[in-house]
Amino acid sequence: MRDPRDRSSLAGEDVVVIGGGFGGLSTACYLADAGADVTLLEKNEQLGGRASTLEAEGFRFDMGPSWYLMPDVFETFFGHFGRRPSEYYSLSRLDPHYRIFFKDGDRVDLVPDLETNRETFESYETGAGDAFDDYLRKSERNYEIGMEHFVYEHRDDLADFVDPDVLRYSWGLSLIGSMQDHVEDYFDHPKLQQIMQYTLVFLGGSPHNTPALYNLMSHVDFNLGVYYPDGGVGAVVDGIVELGAELGVDYVTNAPVTAIKGQRGGFKVETAAGDGDAAAGMAGVAADGAGDTAGASADAAIATGGGESYFPDLVVSDADYAHTEQELLAPRKRQYDADYWESRTYAPSAYLLYMGVEGDVEELAHHTLVLPTDWDEHFEQIFEDPAWPDDPAYYLCVPSKTDDTVAPEGHSNLFVLVPIAAGLEDTPELRSRYRELVLEDIAENTGVDLRERIVFEEEFCVDDFATRYNSMKGSALGLAHTLRQTAPFRPGHESSEVDGLYFTGSTTTPGIGVPMCLISGLLTAETMAESS
Repeated sequence: MRDPRDRSSLAGEDVVVIGGGFGGLSTACYLADAGADVTLLEKNEQLGGRASTLEAEGFRFDMGPSWYLMPDVFETFFGHFGRRPSEYYSLSRLDPHYRIFFKDGDRVDLVPDLETNRETFESYETGAGDAFDDYLRKSERNYEIGMEHFVYEHRDDLADFVDPDVLRYSWGLSLIGSMQDHVEDYFDHPKLQQIMQYTLVFLGGSPHNTPALYNLMSHVDFNLGVYYPDGGVGAVVDGIVELGAELGVDYVTNAPVTAIKGQRGGFKVETAAGDGDAAAGMAGVAADGAGDTAGASADAAIATGGGESYFPDLVVSDADYAHTEQELLAPRKRQYDADYWESRTYAPSAYLLYMGVEGDVEELAHHTLVLPTDWDEHFEQIFEDPAWPDDPAYYLCVPSKTDDTVAPEGHSNLFVLVPIAAGLEDTPELRSRYRELVLEDIAENTGVDLRERIVFEEEFCVDDFATRYNSMKGSALGLAHTLRQTAPFRPGHESSEVDGLYFTGSTTTPGIGVPMCLISGLLTAETMAESS
C-alpha cells in the first residue's frame, strides 16, 4: 500500500471539525498529526457519532456498529501514527463468526476454519465447496486490488477510471452487474446465495442494487475474520479519541452547529445554546471547555451558543452531508439542491430494540442472523415499496456471550436490528406493534422467548436517527452503495462552492462502514493538503 501523501502544508492551520463520528475523529487525527490546530465540535453528549454507547442499569450497549471487520484498516490507521490498535483496545476473534437461523427451521454456523465452511457449503449443493474456494479467490483479488488502487486512492472523477493505470489494475475485477447476478454464477442454492450476500447490510444495499465489486466483502468475512473489541465498539471510539488527544485534538461535546457562514478567511460557524461540556475525562482527553480561543487566528469565526468563538482557517463537516448543505449553509453556498438529496437512494434505517434480559440465551451466538428463505420481499419493502416488513430479516447481537462486563451477573445483553426503509412513518403505535411482531418472530425461529425476561429495554428508530444524528430520512447509514452512488458518483470531499469547506464520513468516498470512514478521514486530509 502506498505511503500517505505529504500533508505538511496544513501545519499551523486552525481547523474546526464538525461531528465526532469515525470520519470526523479520523480526519482530526490526520490533521493534528500534520501540525494543524484542531478543535472537534460534537452535537451530542458523547463522541462516536452513530457508534454511541447506551449505559443503563448495569448494561452497556453499542447503539450502532457492533461488527469489527477489516482489521487491516485499523492496523493501517494506527500505524500511520506509529501506534498499534493493541495499545488502545484488545480484540477477541469470534467462533462462530456468526450463526444463521433460516425461517424454515434450518440453522448454520460460519466459523473461522475455512475447511469447515467449505464442507458446510458442499452439504447444501454438490460442487459448492469448489465454488466456495473459487469465489473467495475472486473476492480476495477484488479486495487487494480494490483497497490499494481504488479505496485508498482519490477517484473523484469519471476520468480517473479511464486512466491506463486504472484500467490495468481493474482488469478482471467485478465492476459491472449486481451482486445477485454475480453470486448466481457460483451458487444455485438460495441459502448459499444469502450467506454470500448478507454483508450487503453493512453497505446499505440489496443483492439487486449493489455492484458485484462488493463481493470483496466475502474476503473480509471469511478470510480476514470477525472480531470483537473488548468493551465493544465504544472501546474503539475511546481509543481513537485518546490517540487524537495525544496528537493535540481538542474535543467539545454538546455543541450542535446551526450555521456555517463565509469561506476561507471569513468563516463563522454558529452553534445552538447548550452547556458546551468538554469531553474531559473521556479516554484521557484534556479539554479546556467550549469557546477556548487561545492561539486562534482572526481570519474566521465559529461562535458557540455560550457566546464563545473559534476562529478557524478551514472547516471539515462530518455531520450528515445533506444536513450540512441544506441546513447549515445559505442556498447560494450549496453544491446540491433539495431535489438532489430527495432523489438519492438511501441505505435502510432500522428498528432497534436494546434489551437486558434475565438468564442466558444459549441458542444465540454473539452475532446471529434470522433470515426468511426468500428475502426478496423484505428488500422490496426497503427499496421499492417502502413499508414495515411483514416477514423481516434481522440481526441479533449478544455481546455478553463474549464480554461479561456488558451485563450484570446472571443477565444477558442483546439487541435486535431490523433493517427498514428510510423515511418510513415512525409512531409509538407502529413501534409497539412491531415490537410484538419481532419478539414473537425471535421466539418462533430461534427458540428464545424473551418476552417475560426483559428487565431493561430501549427503542431506537427512524425518527431517532433523524433527531440524534440529523440523518437524511432517518437513514442508519447514509447513501446506499448503488452503481450510481459508488466511487465518483458520491458527493466529494471538497466543497465546490465554499473555499475552505470540506466533508468527511460515510456519504463521501470510499463510503459506508467504520473502516471506510477511517479511510475517508485520510482522503479528506489529503484533499485539504492538496488545496492548501
